[in-house]
Amino acid sequence: MAYGLHEQLEVHEIAAFKTLCMTKSKTMQALVSDEALRQILADDVAVSTRQLQELDTILSKATT
Repeated sequence: MAYGLHEQLEVHEIAAFKTLCMTKSKTMQALVSDEALRQILADDVAVSTRQLQELDTILSKATT
């Protein structure tokens, strides 16, 4: 499937934003004392990692 340049740029922007959010969640894990909040942040990191892998797959298909 071929993606237009605009679509590829949108996916890049989403990936950049998702990376920023994941970095914040990882950083905040070390700073929070509430175990429930720490688990929410850990879950967010896991989901974000999976989503970034999916976005990477989309981008690799877009350039071929």
